[in-house]
Amino acid sequence: MSGHFLLLLGIAVGAGVITAISPCVFPVLPILFAGGGSRRPLRIIGGLVASFAVFTLFATWILKQLGLPQDFLRNLAIALLFLLAATLVFPQVAQLLERPLYFLTRRRPGRDLGGGFLLGASLGLVFVPCAGPVLGAISANAARVQFGWRTILVTVFYSLGAAVPMLAVAYLGEDVTRRLRVSAPRLRPVLGIVMALAALAIVFNADQKLQTWFPNYTDALQGKVERNSVARKELAKLQRTKAPAAANAPPFRGVDAWINSKPLTIDGLRGKVVLVDFWTYSCINCLRTLPHLEAWYARYHRAGLEIVGVHTPEFAFEHVVSNVRQATKRLGVRYPVAIDNNYKTWDAYGNNVWPAEYLIDRRGHVREYKQGEGRYDETERQIQQLLGEPAGAQLASVRDQTPQHFTTPESYLGWERLERYQGSAITPDRLVRYRFPKASSPDYLAYSGFWDVQRQRIVAGPDARLRLGFIAQHVYLVLSGKGHLEVLVDGKPVRTIRVGGLSRLYTLLNYKTGRAGLLELRFTPGISAYAFTFG
Repeated sequence: MSGHFLLLLGIAVGAGVITAISPCVFPVLPILFAGGGSRRPLRIIGGLVASFAVFTLFATWILKQLGLPQDFLRNLAIALLFLLAATLVFPQVAQLLERPLYFLTRRRPGRDLGGGFLLGASLGLVFVPCAGPVLGAISANAARVQFGWRTILVTVFYSLGAAVPMLAVAYLGEDVTRRLRVSAPRLRPVLGIVMALAALAIVFNADQKLQTWFPNYTDALQGKVERNSVARKELAKLQRTKAPAAANAPPFRGVDAWINSKPLTIDGLRGKVVLVDFWTYSCINCLRTLPHLEAWYARYHRAGLEIVGVHTPEFAFEHVVSNVRQATKRLGVRYPVAIDNNYKTWDAYGNNVWPAEYLIDRRGHVREYKQGEGRYDETERQIQQLLGEPAGAQLASVRDQTPQHFTTPESYLGWERLERYQGSAITPDRLVRYRFPKASSPDYLAYSGFWDVQRQRIVAGPDARLRLGFIAQHVYLVLSGKGHLEVLVDGKPVRTIRVGGLSRLYTLLNYKTGRAGLLELRFTPGISAYAFTFG
């Protein structure tokens, strides 16, 4: 085991501690406190670490093999939390249930169900950490079911890090209960009611709303621990991707076609400052970067800046060169675009996200690497510096549209990357009837009517409908095919969208400020939908 990997394990512990003091942990704190007052804290945390680690790595594979919905384990855990709360409020329930589970406690009946381990295991299934680079790497490997002992160790150490602050909360609950021991018979029902109320909040997704009330005060700390150069390099190894180049820029490899330019090479661009932007035309995050790229190209191209947009497709329809040509024309992209359909240039740069930008100096060295949106002023200052512009030169005036508020996460609709789904079990690659669940949860998808759920997309059949509880100011959906799409929010018609022509990103909702609501879409048969994005 190398010293660098040991350092990564330390980073994983730190990342776990950070997520356990972030707003993401607030919803489980009442349960931890109540549980610590009635059970053994170490056993609670042991159950939490075990279940969180195991099911983070294997839940998707297990549920897929069993043909169970992706929210089955979460619902089971919530039911167990209610059951455990009932054992505190009603001693008769504990006496009835503890005998079959006696092997878990190895103690006399009448104490507590599962010795706290069962409570911790339930919490491990409903605890949703704030995702940072470490958890992102773990989740990516788990989703591909391609991981070894290194990923398992990182997961365990991350879980142990998260356990430390939560153990303190559980011990606090135990200490308070000990001080009030005289009132223990009356205190246990109170703790049970607290636990039941917290579980009820999770049922109605009030836990997600609670998290949004507080600013993400741990973001700066997370940046220092998880986003430093060592962490990025070791996480890239964990995901079997190359870290961004720090010396010579890799060449453009396997380019299928060029748009707006004759074929270019990195060597042929020596003497120019080059910004390589990995993008795809249906990605809203990429589209929000385009005004900045176009402004920089217009302002600095004559001074020696060249921008090369490397279009690496996410969906099948984005492999069609004519589609990319139409999109670049419609979007007003004037700088050179390389078609990287086989991911050759993507792999050469060790890239793993859209959008991503590599700023290369006149000698061909990578001077800056940036993932995602934002921090445009920093990039432009670096461009000015590399071009030899005067210090303090005015920046291009382009409004930063990077979302600054909480939004529903990007949601893919095909079976390969489907998450946060409720309703009928998915039957891959067959046209079958689906039914909405009785209740819809925020950020969760549900299908109704006839759908063919394919690897990357869903194809509408008769009476095809979709629901999604959203929090956003803007809602976008990648669509293809021909027909009409009815858009409803909270049961009220909002608009009808005509779908046709180029497969692309459509704007479904566009509010002045962020809001929450229940989105319902009604599809003409034959329309395909790929992924939601939000802003």
